[in-house]
Amino acid sequence: MSAEVAPHGDKSGLAATALAAMGVVFGDIGTSPLYTMKEVFGGHHPLPINADSVLGILSLVFWALTVTVSLKYVVFITRADNKGEGGIMALTALALRTANASPRVLWAMSALGIFGAALFYGDAVITPAMSVLAAVEGMEVVTPSLEPYVLPVTIAILVVLFVFQRHGTAAVGALFGPLMLFWFVCLGALGLWQVIQHPSVLLAINPWYALRFIFEHQGMAFVALGSVVLAITGGEALYADMGHFGRRSIKWAWFACVFPLLYLNYLGQGALILADPTTVENPFFLMAPSEILRIPLVLLATVATVIASQAVISGAFSLTSQAMQLGYCPRIRVKFTSEREKGQIYVPNINWLLLAAVIVVVLGFRSSSNLASAYGIAVTLTMMIDTILAFVVVRALWQWSWPRAALFLVFFVVVDFAFFSANVIKVFDGGWFPLALGLSVFILLSTWKRGRQLLYEKLAHDTIPLAAFIASLEMGGPLRVDGTGVFLTATPDGVPRALLHNLYHNKVLHERVVLLNVDVEDVPHVAEAERVRVEALPAGFHRVFVRYGFKDEADLPRAMELCAGHGLAFEMMETSFFLGRETIVTMPIAKRSRMAHWRQVLYTWMFRNADPATAFFKIPPNRVVELGAQVELS
Repeated sequence: MSAEVAPHGDKSGLAATALAAMGVVFGDIGTSPLYTMKEVFGGHHPLPINADSVLGILSLVFWALTVTVSLKYVVFITRADNKGEGGIMALTALALRTANASPRVLWAMSALGIFGAALFYGDAVITPAMSVLAAVEGMEVVTPSLEPYVLPVTIAILVVLFVFQRHGTAAVGALFGPLMLFWFVCLGALGLWQVIQHPSVLLAINPWYALRFIFEHQGMAFVALGSVVLAITGGEALYADMGHFGRRSIKWAWFACVFPLLYLNYLGQGALILADPTTVENPFFLMAPSEILRIPLVLLATVATVIASQAVISGAFSLTSQAMQLGYCPRIRVKFTSEREKGQIYVPNINWLLLAAVIVVVLGFRSSSNLASAYGIAVTLTMMIDTILAFVVVRALWQWSWPRAALFLVFFVVVDFAFFSANVIKVFDGGWFPLALGLSVFILLSTWKRGRQLLYEKLAHDTIPLAAFIASLEMGGPLRVDGTGVFLTATPDGVPRALLHNLYHNKVLHERVVLLNVDVEDVPHVAEAERVRVEALPAGFHRVFVRYGFKDEADLPRAMELCAGHGLAFEMMETSFFLGRETIVTMPIAKRSRMAHWRQVLYTWMFRNADPATAFFKIPPNRVVELGAQVELS
């Protein structure tokens, strides 16, 4: 999908996509006011409540939103699109196109990108738990007697949210934008009500208050940064969801609506805390001008957090699908929940794993204040990885001069590192959880990638050259039978193992033999006109090359229909698919291998539990013949 969804002159189209973006892109950052100021002044490391600290924090929040979200993501990084798509996978793909880079540098950039993607799963667990719990805690503000029901209600909402995923969001997605627009309007109105009564907080826009707070209270300011970062969590979603709505729509929604209304709410909370320090218990809900309005505000906040959670859950599904296509994840079942939108997918295994992890987090941390200790470290580390990869892109692909590129890197890395280092102190208070989860996912992704590489090298090493095999058939070969035999192969220049096994056991060869090679490229989508390429070879052999982008749906029967336009028509009822079904044999510990024994065991387990190629490529099961072989990774 193009990054520019609405034509330049189509103001109504731009407004529509900007409104839709509010329902997906800004959910996470838009619910940050529920807990940010509460954590700064009432959390585990509370600041003293006085004019200096409140104005200093409000100034830090404003400039964090300005520098990290507005400048870094909206102005700069969203320009680094991969055929209109954003996100750390797309940024990594762009960085890997660096010309003349050494294999070690390419490996390091790939590892950085995959680790950043792995950290997203930690965010996908923390965000629903944190945001929904913070919203439901508003029940305590309405009446303290409801406190025992906060955890059960939170878990019930989360269970319903994850159970609903299998139905897709197409039916209710159209409501997300208007609901979030109403949410942001309410944020601004609540903040404006307090700012009118205490207009002095508007001074916080002056950066001097942030600088003075940092220089005069260095220790407190450093600790406070770990809480201020909560205001920008979700900022990376602006880039990750760019492919759905386009850069212009996201930019206009942010600057014209979301940013001013969001910050107005922070100003209002600051004004309220200055006027009444006891409101630090939950300044967001206590901003409501009357107790009667707090009940609908709790309900609205809960809806907003559910929408924010939906966005990050959908992001986890999309990231898993991309990882599968790029070879970092074994094949697992993916369901498309919309006939019109390719991005509407549901991954059952990931869904239930996320739900289990979210419930464990809610029961383990028990409050949004405790969860705030775990929130932020993974996000800030991802943001720093984004900056490093973006530096490679602006230097290598955009041809920026070294001084200009270095200025870009130093400026944003200093900011990112300041937030990250402030969050490092949270590691023992709960920050270990998203890091451990991200590291675990990284080990899984990198192990699968390395195992696949070794497996393909082993298969390629043992493969007979195709040209020599075809030449041998001209001197007399096996019996040729009617029909078409299709052999999936990763090495189109060699003879597939499944073909050799079929020839060895059945002593026959089909009249027409097709070697089918599927390649997933580092672009989000490949046009259907460029999907297939057909090569006719002697002796009734053909090579078919099928290309997909990492966000395309793999559908081989559809791709084979396209071959008719290249002179190779298929009759499905006369076509048999032969698939190799390798069994990985783990090497003994004493035997030297290029892969550690524990990783071999892990890869073997993942390999055995991967979905079969028939389901992933949508091959009719009644047309498939599987031929097995044992392979020992070297």
